Amino acid sequence: MTTQSLPARTSTPARNPEDKPAGRGGRRLLRQRAGRQHHAGPLSYVLLGIMALLSIFPLYWTMVAASTDNTRVSQTPPPFLPGPNLFSNLARAWDEAAMGKAMINSLIVAGVIALSTVMFATLAGFAFAKLRFKGRNVLLMLVIGTMMVPPQLGVVPLFMMMAELGWSQQLPAVIFPTLVSAVGVFFMRQYLSEALPDELVEAGRVDGAHSLRIFWSIVLPVARPAMAVLFMITFVHAWNDFFWPFVVLDMTNPTVPVALTQLSAGYVRDQSLIMAGALLGTLPLLAMFVVFGRQIVSGIMAGAVKG
Repeated sequence: MTTQSLPARTSTPARNPEDKPAGRGGRRLLRQRAGRQHHAGPLSYVLLGIMALLSIFPLYWTMVAASTDNTRVSQTPPPFLPGPNLFSNLARAWDEAAMGKAMINSLIVAGVIALSTVMFATLAGFAFAKLRFKGRNVLLMLVIGTMMVPPQLGVVPLFMMMAELGWSQQLPAVIFPTLVSAVGVFFMRQYLSEALPDELVEAGRVDGAHSLRIFWSIVLPVARPAMAVLFMITFVHAWNDFFWPFVVLDMTNPTVPVALTQLSAGYVRDQSLIMAGALLGTLPLLAMFVVFGRQIVSGIMAGAVKG
């Protein structure tokens, strides 16, 4: 008598009653959860308010000090409310520091440096992120390695080079050494590595587009949010740069930080006048952020939700 072996019963995993269906209803539920707004608690608002006050206080104190006289600023406790001398101190600082010419020079220097940094850094970032060529990793390591070198080490040879070119005391001596930065190249490389799909580049190759055409038609629209951020950061850094412009320029052709040193000359420093000059130098940056801040933030958010 032979016994036939029965086929083994395949056990099906028990379905969890909490599992959601993966059909149309499940996708609708996921979309509802993704679009749900998360409300912050009272503690979050308190912390954000404290951080906002700490961020605004230096600017407020600059305005308070610029609106009083030097005697009142030096008193203990110092004033915490604006005084009546704001516009008169601003007019004195404008005349004594030649702020009109200094602001024009700073606008030229910061604008050219920011535009060139954004363009060259985006080109280099695209090459390092999506193009394949020999020595790519070595070149990237060299670029990153330059970030470890203090810029003060190159001041003497750089000044000698500017003197040989005949650019001493001129704006090109400030512009050309900083036309591109290693930080900008690394920033754009990291952004394009994540935000630019390889399929878009390959699709451009299939359509017969060369690298510059791909860069103009595909890379630039994708990189626009990061380019806006890099432009803003580079412009502010170039506007506030003091060390190299102070070395290579003089008071006849200054930028804003160099011109402000004229206000601190003398045996007794007029702190209210110095603060008035600092406030004048800060106002263009505030105006730029007020005008372009929404576009920059919206560009960042647009780039963040792409996937």
